[in-house]
Amino acid sequence: MLAIIGGSGLARLAGLTNTRREVVRTPYGDPSCALTFGELDNSPIVFLARHGYGHTLAPHEINYRANLWALRQVGVSAVLAVASVGGIRADCGPGTLVVPDQIVDYTWGRNHSYFEGTDQPVIHIDFTHPYDVALRARLVGAAARAGEAVIDGATYGCTQGPRLETAAEIRRMERDGCDLVGMTGMPEAALARELSLPYASLAVVANFAAGKGDSLSVVSLDAIEHVLAGAMARVLKILAVTASEQGANTP
Repeated sequence: MLAIIGGSGLARLAGLTNTRREVVRTPYGDPSCALTFGELDNSPIVFLARHGYGHTLAPHEINYRANLWALRQVGVSAVLAVASVGGIRADCGPGTLVVPDQIVDYTWGRNHSYFEGTDQPVIHIDFTHPYDVALRARLVGAAARAGEAVIDGATYGCTQGPRLETAAEIRRMERDGCDLVGMTGMPEAALARELSLPYASLAVVANFAAGKGDSLSVVSLDAIEHVLAGAMARVLKILAVTASEQGANTP
């Protein structure tokens, strides 16, 4: 069963049928919201709105540990995360869909590991490739079969938020090798790895990052909403193909 985590612009999953909601409790507190079980293109999925229904949780307020734990607790076999991002690289303009393959983490103060406290062993997970290679390949292939163009490979820089970045911060991130900027990719990806959950991300470029492209002087929030509204129909096509293939590959 595939889990889909929806970000900004995807608080609800259109096209989901036979739905039911379930409140899941975890040792790490409550997830962002109740999990929604249903079928997408006749395949079973679990949907979680990362920011809560109604988009009430800022990126630094999300209980990432509870979210991932709840998904594993209900038996999902893989996690596909949708995230809205800003584009740093020139070809990552508004409306572009990207499947990132690397992360640079700039966040701080978030509960970023299950392996902490005196009752836990010290565990160092391998995070050389932060996204699951096979799930990434399946996502890129699903996009092709859905007739939707995606950029295969980019480095996602995760900032603290909730404010947008300064132009100088984006220039620093560009020097660090970041192609995209978002606020929710970490510790989500690392926590999935700690739980041995295959995890990949589909990033939707909502705007050029500060100081780039048409965001040279200011980032237009109205334009972001317009871009996301147009892009999510394409995202749903890719998700439907990915979910159907996940179901077909599950014994």
